Amino acid sequence: MAAPSLLNWRRVSSFTGPVPRARHGHRAVAIRELMIIFGGGNEGIADELHVYNTVTNQWFLPAVRGDIPPGCAAHGFVCDGTRILVFGGMVEYGRYSNELYELQASRWLWKKVKPHAPSSGLPPCPRLGHSFSLYGNKCYLFGGLANESEDSNNNVPRYLNDFYELELQHGSGVVGWSIPVTKGTVPSPRESHTAVIYCKKDSGSPKMYVFGGMCGARLDDLWQLDLETMSWSKPETKGTVPLPRSLHTANVIGNKMYIFGGWVPQKGENIEASPHDCEWKCTSSFSYLNLDTAEWTTLVSDSQEDKKNSRPRPRAGHCAVAIGTRLYFWSGRDGYKKALNSQVCCKDLWYLDTEKPPAPSQVQLIKATTNSFHVKWDEVPTVEGYLLQLNTDLPYQAASSDSSAAPNMQGVRMDPHRQDSNSIIPNSISDTMNSAKTEHTVMKGTPVKNKPDLKSSTDSNAVLHSPLATNASNHNSCMMDMLRKNEGPHTSANLGVLSSCLDLRTVIPETSVSSTVCSAQTMVTQQTIKTESSSTNGAVVKDETSLTTFNTKSEVDEICALPATKISRVETHTAAMPFSKETPSTPVATTKAGERQWCDVGIFKNNTALVSQFYLLPKGKQSISKIGNADVPDYSLLKKQDLVPGTGYRFRVAAINGCGIGPFSKISEFKTCIPGFPGAPSAVRISKNVEGIHLSWEPPTSPSGNILEYSAYLAIRTAQIQDNPSQLVFMRIYCGLKTSCIVTTGQLANAHIDYTSRPAIVFRISAKNEKGYGPATQVRWLQGNNKKAPLN
Repeated sequence: MAAPSLLNWRRVSSFTGPVPRARHGHRAVAIRELMIIFGGGNEGIADELHVYNTVTNQWFLPAVRGDIPPGCAAHGFVCDGTRILVFGGMVEYGRYSNELYELQASRWLWKKVKPHAPSSGLPPCPRLGHSFSLYGNKCYLFGGLANESEDSNNNVPRYLNDFYELELQHGSGVVGWSIPVTKGTVPSPRESHTAVIYCKKDSGSPKMYVFGGMCGARLDDLWQLDLETMSWSKPETKGTVPLPRSLHTANVIGNKMYIFGGWVPQKGENIEASPHDCEWKCTSSFSYLNLDTAEWTTLVSDSQEDKKNSRPRPRAGHCAVAIGTRLYFWSGRDGYKKALNSQVCCKDLWYLDTEKPPAPSQVQLIKATTNSFHVKWDEVPTVEGYLLQLNTDLPYQAASSDSSAAPNMQGVRMDPHRQDSNSIIPNSISDTMNSAKTEHTVMKGTPVKNKPDLKSSTDSNAVLHSPLATNASNHNSCMMDMLRKNEGPHTSANLGVLSSCLDLRTVIPETSVSSTVCSAQTMVTQQTIKTESSSTNGAVVKDETSLTTFNTKSEVDEICALPATKISRVETHTAAMPFSKETPSTPVATTKAGERQWCDVGIFKNNTALVSQFYLLPKGKQSISKIGNADVPDYSLLKKQDLVPGTGYRFRVAAINGCGIGPFSKISEFKTCIPGFPGAPSAVRISKNVEGIHLSWEPPTSPSGNILEYSAYLAIRTAQIQDNPSQLVFMRIYCGLKTSCIVTTGQLANAHIDYTSRPAIVFRISAKNEKGYGPATQVRWLQGNNKKAPLN
């Protein structure tokens, strides 16, 4: 974690949609990139459900239906997948609730649920300020504040330390309450505390950590409950314990519990105080507890002043959610307005990256031409951009070290929440998610409508890849897997849609495997298939390794992106191609990639890039990017060099967030095309018939002359694949002029089931003209999750 002085808070200054009014006592949860807020109050209790999309910076009000709960504040609010549970809270002054509501966010449907009472004892009484924590299929309720008086206008507070367990049914509904028998000393009664649950990755039982709260005075004690043994304990901690507080937030990211804000005692500090706030104040202090070592670390102390408004101002009763490794904070109250003796609520939204982003997936090829690459990589959540670099074995002239050519680190910050942030990112591609009521293009023309859906669609059964480049010089075939996106209509998948949110429809290519192509003697024909789609962009290219090759003629050619297809049960990908050491015409590295200087291609806001040039290094410089932070170099002062036909380039990419530039991905290698070879076949379809399956395709969009023949290949089972599943071995099942073939059940019986992602049978199809074979299109025909024979 960064030192306190290096914390890079970001205030979201530009967003769209109906912004909720400022409040305190509200609660928030995260469903993927969405922050969902309910309840709270400021001059009246709010009853609306608000959603903020952290990717598109858009607020929206979903059209909820069903048993809509009344507005409440200081309630319990947890998320289980796409189901949200609300328990208790204050529904009006002096009147508290013990009702339980469930929201199915995939349909924005509310339902009031009635759990069974405990077998011994009473169900939880109405309360506010309790903790309500989820782990597995159970929610854990602890403490809170009750009103002993039946008259809501005559509030007689009673602090609670009772403990309940609520068992959930799978998907929807609840079983009932129970009162676990616990061991050890129970924490003292309290309200407005926090409780989080954490379990070590490799060992240990889940534990609930209760911190702080209010019981007449504010508390700073930490309690631990082992959820397996139901034993309470008070762990010994190291470091500086945060000041006693209530109405703070606690969030777990990794093995750290982050504590922010809340009410803390004045402790006689020289601060102007009215009679209404002389005993306590709001704070912006920020600490974390390492839950593995029980050590506290102070990131922002209570005494640190912020004269530049570079971080959230002091507040309490705010909400905080963790999305990936990023924390978002919204609203809350910052004390009392002395002239009017009324609470003042903050209206601001902030976020903080708690650590550098992880390495993205390997760079993958969508399309190669003679002097450019269209590449992509998997998205990394909550990042502000990506640094793409390349190197090559070709000599390139180092840029002059004159001051005119030296990089000028201007400290430009990339704020994804600024609507004009594309302007500072060279070659960036439009966002995959954008504001509502507009259409955008995602990866070669895929329409995107803005409405995320949390419902998962069913998988289709085939996966389309494209193209594999081949080389004829030694009569061996070489194939490259290229990642590719389907451009036709498709269904949404894992990301899903939240109705009333954005209609997001993107296709996610599945994992593809780089390999050298094998060919053999056998015949086959074609088929029909629907493209399988999913919701986040990306696919993973496995480590490029050469495969056993069979004799066949092949040559390297322009690698074409696979056009749109409507195929059921198919996944589309463009295969990204490694260098074959057996192919003399392909440049082979004479030194390790790490020994070559890496040059910046640029900073990209999104996970795709069109690469035709790169920036030259000043003499004596190893890198022109500062890795310690996310400052953007002034590329306008650097010389550029164009890509060269028939040349191999290595790529790597790193993600950037507020903590700086993260680690680089594994290295991928691609080769620019040699002119004159045919493109890859397109629109591959697979359909079942009595003989087996029918495989069909369309001719290349760029044949570069007359097509002399097509070859179709099937990945087959071999001992080599069993030893190394990433090395596919292919058998040629068809060679001829037709654009279709039959793959018999006998041939399919020998097919290899690829489990690098979802189980699939892999086909490759390439075209040949007078100059030779061009790149191949790869198709993954999904087989479900079993290992039965195909067609079953």
